[in-house]
Order: sequence, then C-alpha cells, then structure tokens
Amino acid sequence: MATWKSFRVSDIISEIESEKFVLPVIQRRLVWDEDKMETLFDTLLKGDSFGGVMVIEEDKDSKPLFNFRPFTRDGSVIQSRQVEKLSQLQNFVIDGQQRLQSFYIGLKGSINGKVLFFDLYSDYNSEFEFKFENNTSKLPKQSKDNTDRAIPDHNWYLVSGLLQRLKDTNDEDQVSDEIIKVQNIAEPKLKTHIQKNVKAFYKNVMNAEAIGISKVVVNKSFDEVANRQRIVELFRRLNDGGTKLSPFDLVASILKGFAWEMEGFLEETLKSYEEIGLTQDNLIKLIFLLQDNHKKEMASIEGADASFAIDNRDRIKSTLQGLKAFLIESGLYNYYKDGNRSFIPLFFIAYHLFNKPISNDEVAKFFKDFDAGNAEFPRMKRWIFHSLLNGVFRSRGAGWIPYNTGIRKLLEEIQKHKKVDFPTDQLFQVYINHPIKFTTTYTSSNLDELDYSFLFYLIYECNQTIRIQDIDHILPKSILETLSIESEKINSIKNYQLLDYGTNRGAKNAKPFKQWINNDVSDKAAFVKRHLIPADETIWTEDKFEDFTTARASLILNKIASFTT
Repeated sequence: MATWKSFRVSDIISEIESEKFVLPVIQRRLVWDEDKMETLFDTLLKGDSFGGVMVIEEDKDSKPLFNFRPFTRDGSVIQSRQVEKLSQLQNFVIDGQQRLQSFYIGLKGSINGKVLFFDLYSDYNSEFEFKFENNTSKLPKQSKDNTDRAIPDHNWYLVSGLLQRLKDTNDEDQVSDEIIKVQNIAEPKLKTHIQKNVKAFYKNVMNAEAIGISKVVVNKSFDEVANRQRIVELFRRLNDGGTKLSPFDLVASILKGFAWEMEGFLEETLKSYEEIGLTQDNLIKLIFLLQDNHKKEMASIEGADASFAIDNRDRIKSTLQGLKAFLIESGLYNYYKDGNRSFIPLFFIAYHLFNKPISNDEVAKFFKDFDAGNAEFPRMKRWIFHSLLNGVFRSRGAGWIPYNTGIRKLLEEIQKHKKVDFPTDQLFQVYINHPIKFTTTYTSSNLDELDYSFLFYLIYECNQTIRIQDIDHILPKSILETLSIESEKINSIKNYQLLDYGTNRGAKNAKPFKQWINNDVSDKAAFVKRHLIPADETIWTEDKFEDFTTARASLILNKIASFTT
C-alpha cells in the first residue's frame, strides 16, 4: 500500500541530514552532473513540477529489507551498511534519488569540489540562474540565456549561506534588505530583482510543499527474499521514467537485492580493473559466462547468481589479476587502457583462467614466468592477436553479431576445454565454421582487410593508437591522383601512417614525401624506423608508388609476424 504526502524541500534536506531518508543498496550511485542539478534548482524556483519521490517506510527497531547508505554530501562514494535493527524510522528511497541528492548537495554540500551559487539578479520572469563553482572568480560574467546581460561578481550569492540566513530570520524581506544594504544597491530595478529572487527561493525551498512523496509500507509477514524482489521489481518498473538505468544497472540492482555484498564486490572490482576496460556491464556479463550462461535474461536472474559471485569473489579477483598480467605481458595493456575496446576476447581469457585446476594465487601469478615454460601464454596470445587483427569482435555480416552469436559460439566451444590447454585452433575453427572471413596467413593483398585500429597498434610497437593521431597518406593523395593511381591503392594501409594533427595539417600538408622528410623532419632515421618507411630512398618519390608500397607491405607483414609467431 502506498500513501502520498507533500513536504517542504528544506524539511526533506534536514531529514536526509539526520539519515531519516537513506538509499537502499539496490540504488546506483549519483549520476547527475552539475548542469542537471543547476536546472533542477531553476525548475524548483519556478514552481514547476519535477516528479514525485517513492520510498519504503521501515519502522524503528525493525530489520530493514535492504542494507543502506546515507546520501552523499560531496559526491563521494559511501558504502552501504548492514544493520539488524533500525534505531529510528527510516525512508528508503527507491525513486527520486538523483533529485533529492541534487537538493542536498546544492543546499548543504558540494560536487567536484564546487559549491552552488545563485545569481540574485536573475530575470525571475524567465530563468533563475544557478552555478556550481569552487572559486568566485570563475563564476560566469554573462547570463546563460541573455548574453547581453553582464553578471558582476557580487551578483552571485552562496546558496547554503542564503538558506542558513533565511532559516535564522524566517523573514525573506529582512534578508533582502540586508543584502541590498551590504551591497549598497540604490537602483530600484536591482532592488526588485534581489527581493523577487530571495522571495522565490524562500517560498519554494522553505515554504511550499514542493516534494510529493509516496510511502510504500511493506508487509513483513511475507517471505523476506520475496519482499526484496517485489521491491526490486517495483524499482525496475519505476525506471521507465526519470533518469533511466541501463539494463545492466537494473541487473546489478537485482543482484544486490539478493545479496547486499554485491555492492562492495562490484565497486571494489571495477575500481581495481577499470583501466583495462572492465565496466559494470562487462563484470556482470563475466559472472554469467563463468556459469556457462551466455545470455541471462533479467527475469530469470536468481539468488544463485548473486551467491555464485559472492562465493567466488576471491577467484574472480584473482582471475582479473591474471588477466591484467596477460595484457601487460602480451603488449595489449595500452590497447585496452586506451578505452572503448571490445571486452569479448578478455571474457574467454578470463574464463580459461577461472577454470584452471590451480589455486587462486597461482591464477593471479599465472603469467609471471610466461617466457620460461608457460606453454599456454603463446596459445592465448596467438588467438587474441589473430582475432583482433581480423576484427572478429566487430559485426562481420553473415549473421555474426559479436555480443550475441560470437559470445554464444565461443562459449559453446571453450567450455568443452575446461581444465585443459587453451583451445586456440578450435576457437579459430568457430570463425571458419560460422563462416566469417578469417585468416592467420597475411599477405600484401589482404592487409587492407584487417582491422586498421589494431594493425596501427602493432605497427607502432603497441604504444600508439588512432585515437590521438591523424591518419596520413605518406605519399600525398593529391599528387598520386594526378598520376592516375587507383583510389584503393592510394587509400591503403601500405600508404598510411599516424601523425599528430599539427604536423599533418601544417608542415607536411600535401608536400612531396621525399622533400618533406629531408627538409622538415629533424631525426630522419628515427622517423623512418618508427613509421616503417622503406630504407631505400630512391623509392620515396610519388612516381615510385608501386615500389614504395610493395616494400612497405613487406615491413608491415614482418611486424605482424613478430607479434603472432
């Protein structure tokens, strides 16, 4: 049963401060940014609706359905606590966290080291301007909505200070008069702005019952686990409005509803391995894959899934430690640290490590002596390098969807090889049998069919990626076109290098390559080595394009071989 009641913002903030309003473990962290928070305060002062809040009411001396944490005052992460008996009646917020958290931070705290300021000269007929900042000198000098309106420094007033002064006096007119006197304001129009804005703040923060709260009372005669999942299901349905959670945010909430320890496990693990691209989505997907389930539906998640993760948390952490070591030793660490890479191949390296019949400590240190007797390291490295070069973790047509078909078929194969050697060739056969285009034999004719992002990574010795560079035609496109060279030959990896933006679009721009490298490159030998430029300078001219690209293709193929054999 749910009952609705309206409250003043200032009263709810006091209740949050005294932990009468708390966040159940199923809630995610604060995700709103400063702009959204500032907009919420404008909405509040205009008297506009910003949606209701839903809470579970838990009685004093009762055992709560969920472990919980207080609201954060500064955006920092606070771990949930486990209690057997509540010391006071508490409201567990299941919808409206981001709004309440924004009000609490804006009125009482800070975010990213910044506190909230209010422009007391805002045009109260159109927009109330708020801004988070850590230094008054950095506050905007012009209105956000009217660039013709300047904002002197003294216009900005600290929101927490305004709230406290209004609480002390309970008189908006007195506070307005004080500000006008201190700032020595004589112009009637400016006085009106201060009075109107302070009045709007007082009315909507301290006087008006602006927050509607629905309290859900839980029937404790029902089974505790069943009750928790009823609330999680309510939480999921409420997600249809407000700030949407991703499907994996919802899965995380369901898992935390089964076992509160999931919160600490997820956050601690993500913090330790986010540098290699481990996200909450990937960690949850890994938990399902380790149970040989490639596609767990939200409705079918069980307590056993949370129990598996908690019971095996040390093994999973050791596995991820071993995975990170593999990336470092194989030269792939920088590739994954660069971000936004497919995690699919790492699932299966982790899967194999997790299922090896060795201790957790041995799993974590599995690659410590990879170059002296670890026969599995080259097998794994060969599989992942060839897979990345062929781009098999991108959609390749023929019904191959990496996060669906790919994961399912690879899992079906690798689970046949638990506790034995890594099945490199069998996993290659999965690609061939599907079929998608895949090869481990590289030639000058198939270089351009490979994944450019990863190929550049190998060309530049595993420490440079496309993301921070321009792709440059070594022999300029504009000159080659005048020689009637075919477009697919001009636009080929054999004629591509990575250069910084300034060089590519400045000194080198469309110059004949030989002229540019001799006149503008300070260390020609180092440049030639770094970019795999053929040593024979007689083929550095555009009229020798075919000879140049043939020689460079050979250098690229040698580079690939150095990483894959």
